[in-house]
Amino acid sequence: MNANGQTADVPVEAVLRTPPKRSVWVDAWKRLKRQRAAMVGGSLVALFIVIGLLAPVLAPYDPTAQDLSHHLQPASAQHWLGTDEAGRDELSRLLYGARISLTIGFFSVVSSLIVGALLGLVAGFFGGWADVLISRVFDVMLAFPSILLAIAIVAILGPGLFNALLAVAIINVPTYGRLIRSRVLSVKQEEYVLACRALGMSNARLLFRHVLPNSWAPLIVQATLGIGTAILDAAALGFLGLGAQPPSPEWGKMLSDAKDYISNAPWIVAAPGIAIALSVLGFNLFGDGLRDALDPKMK
Repeated sequence: MNANGQTADVPVEAVLRTPPKRSVWVDAWKRLKRQRAAMVGGSLVALFIVIGLLAPVLAPYDPTAQDLSHHLQPASAQHWLGTDEAGRDELSRLLYGARISLTIGFFSVVSSLIVGALLGLVAGFFGGWADVLISRVFDVMLAFPSILLAIAIVAILGPGLFNALLAVAIINVPTYGRLIRSRVLSVKQEEYVLACRALGMSNARLLFRHVLPNSWAPLIVQATLGIGTAILDAAALGFLGLGAQPPSPEWGKMLSDAKDYISNAPWIVAAPGIAIALSVLGFNLFGDGLRDALDPKMK
């Protein structure tokens, strides 16, 4: 209504126009950017990823080249982080170790996520004997400490980098399986899922088009946190001699080789230890921030 008391003509388009809906992920990213701890964690994660990808360019020396005449040397202009017991450049081995540790972390989490998600989908959606069987297998696996189960798997398969990756992937399957199962049990009771059932939609289409996409958020958060745990588990296996084998520059193996020289050459222990701590810290901080950003209660 205008100043003269007459009704103003409003275009129909203006009445019907509704503000565009923003994506859930866009809103989550905006909330994530406001969390300083998460941004610090994300920066650490990005730094280690860049280091791993550019290791051949950044490393000043061959990480496996030995020079016994310059072993256990402290930091210098030629070797910024010193040399180890075999005269190998510590900085080069640390940079290449980032590639190995991140590879184990990413691929083990992706593998366990795929297998666990599929098993959890079947258990939660179909229920019955499938749910009982899968849930009992998960319970048995979770009854053992994860690192003890990983050691047992590697002891059966034999030491090696691939077997360590496989063991870390196997021990994390129940975590993702139980998480997706609990989420599916909730989602399948939603009205839109019941409507799709009433319309005769197939189980496969219902699972992968509606149930799984609405169950991804907690899985992504857990996967982000799980990468840090996987790096730590792989380092533990490497420290015990069950992971990467010499002369592979894996952080856990570097710690194992350096433990006998901690008193007279502490730098060869400090470098891989700090790298493991910072990488795990980065993924944990970023995962915690991502969890809060994707939580609808935090809006």
